[in-house]
Amino acid sequence: MQKILVFQRCGLGAGKVKGIGEFGRDIALTVVDAGSPSAPIVDDPESYFPKNADELIADADLVLDHLYHPDLSGFLLDRAKALGKEVIATGRKIPGAVSPCTCCSLGRIERLGSYAEQFGAPEFEVEVDGEGRIASIRVLRGAPCGATWEAAKAVIGLTVEEALPRIGLATQFNCFAKTSANLYLQNPLHVAGEIHTAALEHAIEKNEDA
Repeated sequence: MQKILVFQRCGLGAGKVKGIGEFGRDIALTVVDAGSPSAPIVDDPESYFPKNADELIADADLVLDHLYHPDLSGFLLDRAKALGKEVIATGRKIPGAVSPCTCCSLGRIERLGSYAEQFGAPEFEVEVDGEGRIASIRVLRGAPCGATWEAAKAVIGLTVEEALPRIGLATQFNCFAKTSANLYLQNPLHVAGEIHTAALEHAIEKNEDA
């Protein structure tokens, strides 16, 4: 059982991790709410964390940062590193943290354990019937927000030509990423849609080759 600890501010991580609770296997999820500074710069970031923050981090196997405040994220990373824990901070370039562009673009990084096996860049297994329609689709790996599983439902019964654009749109509809460009100068919603479309196309090609 992998223990995943999520630090969030103002509920900003709730939607982005809901898929872990719904679809994760052998994962224990703990979500901690930190205080929310009114200023863009704070001198005492530790005051916004619970007093037992070190204890929580030490007990976790992996930490997810959904604080979206540079000083709070910096403090969390310092404490996690001191306690020997990896931190994933999506959509931000934070030295020392694993920082994919979107939650659904995380690669299979072995040191991140079961989380990275189950969540990140999507992978599908599909069956196409004799009429060229998606007869079934199985999510092998998906976004921690759960958008992958919702999008997969939307393409069942569609032709391959219809399914490819549809899964991208359905992903964007269910995605919790911001619509504005992030530090990677990319629109996270567009990235999410494109990644899912490419993953479905790859699964269809594998089905044809089988």
